[in-house]
Amino acid sequence: VRAGQLLASMLRCTRAWKLPREGLGSHSPSFARVPVAPSSSGGRGEAEPRPLPLSYRLLDGEAALPAVVFLHGIFGCKTNFNSIAKAFAQQTGRRVLTVDARNHGNSPHSPDMSYEIMSQDLQDLLPRLGLVPCVMVGHSMGGRTAMLLALQRPELVERLIAVDISPVEGTGSSHFPAYVAAMRTVSIPDGLPQSRARKLADEQLSSVIQNLAVRQYLLTNLVEVDGRLAWRLNLDALAQHLDKLLTFPQRQESYLGPTLFLLGGNSQFVHPSHHPEIMRLFPRAQIQTVPNAGHWIHAERPQDFIAAIRGFLV
Repeated sequence: VRAGQLLASMLRCTRAWKLPREGLGSHSPSFARVPVAPSSSGGRGEAEPRPLPLSYRLLDGEAALPAVVFLHGIFGCKTNFNSIAKAFAQQTGRRVLTVDARNHGNSPHSPDMSYEIMSQDLQDLLPRLGLVPCVMVGHSMGGRTAMLLALQRPELVERLIAVDISPVEGTGSSHFPAYVAAMRTVSIPDGLPQSRARKLADEQLSSVIQNLAVRQYLLTNLVEVDGRLAWRLNLDALAQHLDKLLTFPQRQESYLGPTLFLLGGNSQFVHPSHHPEIMRLFPRAQIQTVPNAGHWIHAERPQDFIAAIRGFLV
């Protein structure tokens, strides 16, 4: 893994979290004091979960071309795609949208967390922005959200690109429950300088998470609120619903639009045994591998990532 490139991409989350975005929702996300993050709606999920006003950034482009929408993975945020989105807009002339999923980044918190409700969030947002039908590009959790949106509302998706994820449960995400549990147990005394507090959080995570790049990625979600560090992620909602996010909802219908599954050559997230289910749900799917890339293809091999998507759009 090219840890330096990966870390630089992920650190943009921390640097950008305070900046206003064009589409910051009307509800601000709540930030918990370490170690537990409460949800801003502060209670049990409703019988009928409602779409949330997601935080987004839209780069302008040619209205006659389908817009490209980038969806980040779990623990990520829309700024993971900042440099990719800017390059893509410049090279293709298309409008490019990056979005924070609910309970991530600058989007609101909610106790409701599932692929169905994340698809509903996009079904609310995309037509309102006049961006449908669009090209959906989703990494990991975002890829599954994009898949479900395409299956449920194919008229909204001109074509689909799933990045290093499949509609079949794999082993690549088996560490995620341990990540969430470790983040929830981080405890930082009041009054510590921020640099020391961050170092302490890293030390506490290191007992469970040995990979430095992964720890640094997770720590991009530790932000300053009222002079104290707090988790920007809604860890309570993630912990409660993580089992649903590690699988894909059972679907009978198929999406008949052009589809690309873009895989990292060094990643373990998508196995050949997943291909029959991919082809059942997405019969026009192409499967392409980016050599020397792990799970975070867009961070590790950004030029190859852009080239693969541009080639698929031709």
